[in-house]
Amino acid sequence: MTFSGCEQVIDVDLETAAPRLVIDASIQWQKGTNGETQKVKLTTTAPYFGTEIPTVSNATVFITDSNNTIFNFIETPDTGEYYCTDFVPVLNTSYVLTVITNGETYTATETFKPVPVIDKVEQIVKEGFSGEYTQIKAFYTDDAATNDFYLFRWKPNFKAIPSYSISEDEFYQGNQIFGLYISEDFKPGDKIDITIYGISERYYNYMNKLISIVETGGPFQSPPSKVLGNIVNTTNKDNYALGYFNLSEIDFLNYEVVEE
Repeated sequence: MTFSGCEQVIDVDLETAAPRLVIDASIQWQKGTNGETQKVKLTTTAPYFGTEIPTVSNATVFITDSNNTIFNFIETPDTGEYYCTDFVPVLNTSYVLTVITNGETYTATETFKPVPVIDKVEQIVKEGFSGEYTQIKAFYTDDAATNDFYLFRWKPNFKAIPSYSISEDEFYQGNQIFGLYISEDFKPGDKIDITIYGISERYYNYMNKLISIVETGGPFQSPPSKVLGNIVNTTNKDNYALGYFNLSEIDFLNYEVVEE
């Protein structure tokens, strides 16, 4: 008996909007480093079925601190990646990002937010409806003197794309608390990169919207509203950019799953 099958290619006619500038300006200062080398990446939006992400070259990119010190970002030729090697990170200080491209100027203002250290990591194996699953808990101690917001990045070695979670200290201010990652796929010897970021309240709200869209949306589902960051086109406000200018102190730990 022989079985045969076929595939039918369906062409989906999607509307294509004009490209918009996308600014990836996440300044990160890992504890124990000097934070001198930082990167800003410029791209544009692309069609849904596009195979490449267009980069933006020949832009002017710099960040100014509260003392009007200018940190210039120089492009690695034809990559859309702009680097600064003499950046000076100062916690709780305001910085202004400026990007000039195609005759238009984009700016954003944000404060460099501190973060506590990761105190410890605990691993717990539990029984669920579909079998065992592993909980990874990363503990940290909140600062009782300030209202704080946190972003967690979880990157197991068997996942191509990291997962993110957010938290605010409204209900645990000054206490030790944990970020949580759960998976049924962990095996002894697997590793997971754990990063905690100190973030502003506005960036917390921005990431909350993005995470909600990722968790509930399908491939052809439009977001319920535009998710705009803190970047403003001061030349033409209607030609807004996508992305966010963020400055975070971070703590990082690579954890290896053990057998229980």
